[in-house]
Amino acid sequence: MTRLGFAHDLRTFSNRHSIGMYALLRPILFSFEPARAHAVAMSSLAPVEHVAPLRALVRSAVSFHDPRLEVRKMGLVFPNPIGVAAGLDKNGERARALEALGFGHVELGTVTAEPQGPNPTPNLFRLPADGALVNRLGFPNEGAKKVGARVLERKAGMRVPVGISIGKSRSVPLEPLDAALEDYVTSFEAIRSAADFVVVNISSPNTKDLRALQAADMARHLFSALMMRAAALPLLVKIAPDLSDDAVDAICVEADRAGLAGVVATNTTIARDGLATSAEDLEAIGAGGLSGLPLFPRSLAVVKQARARLGPNACVIGVGGIHGTESALAMLRAGADLVQLYTSFIYEGPFLPRTITRGLVKRMDAEGASSLADLVRTSTTSSAHRAALG
Repeated sequence: MTRLGFAHDLRTFSNRHSIGMYALLRPILFSFEPARAHAVAMSSLAPVEHVAPLRALVRSAVSFHDPRLEVRKMGLVFPNPIGVAAGLDKNGERARALEALGFGHVELGTVTAEPQGPNPTPNLFRLPADGALVNRLGFPNEGAKKVGARVLERKAGMRVPVGISIGKSRSVPLEPLDAALEDYVTSFEAIRSAADFVVVNISSPNTKDLRALQAADMARHLFSALMMRAAALPLLVKIAPDLSDDAVDAICVEADRAGLAGVVATNTTIARDGLATSAEDLEAIGAGGLSGLPLFPRSLAVVKQARARLGPNACVIGVGGIHGTESALAMLRAGADLVQLYTSFIYEGPFLPRTITRGLVKRMDAEGASSLADLVRTSTTSSAHRAALG
């Protein structure tokens, strides 16, 4: 059988059985503690990452392509709007494999200038009743220099834009501010040649005092220091869902004033409101950033606010609780140009990018949309019409 024939058979099999396949595998993965399950899953992608013919086969069989899904933003071409959020591949070890699964971009990291290990274990928890995770990992990574070199070596064969997220090293204090700025600049210089865009993470709740950098006066200095070195490389800032609306406006104003390409909305939340997980279990888990389904309403609201504040030209990436076609489309309708997955990828499995992209195309066909932008406009108009009718 030819490779093309085998790919066709695999594609047919994945179309019919992908959900059921992962439904069988997930209990096995979830029998491991979360950090171990993550390591096992990433190890399982190693052959796809390192064997080019296998990667081509997986890409042909699993990913879904339709030119109507294409997004052009920041001078880059995204074959579809569905991306990997930072945190899934912290060291840039599986970027090619993730692209082969059908993602339209991958964001790697977060990396720091200094290599650093994770915060004390346990530091990653599942909340199955909520479709959520809590983590307090704290930017574990091999260091920006090493990760940047790895990504640069591997990205030549990739067909999608690659973003790299940078954060503050744990050992570097926030005061004096110059030390923190220099730490970010060191990371930026180490990864700039490997990245198609860079995301400045100042919103993780798991690095002490990091979120203070979201204050307008401190963000202004950081953005200025990085933009002096950015040249044509697009720079975005990742913001927290826990900011007040006024604070969201303020950081968007600073991003716009500094000339950043846009924002990523949002990071994880420290809130625990309205969860199905018991209060006792939440207390036992303790501090950390919550991601997944409960984050979706706030992320949606922040995306809508960021778009209103930044206008049509900025790039807005929506992340937080997206778990299928309808939630992805809702985020695009709220003003996102692109969306990213992390927690739902853990819960729903590796065929989720294909499921969402195929779903978007089915919606285009059903609504007579000629492009993704047309679908977003059509859906928005239809929703407004339904609302007007009561």
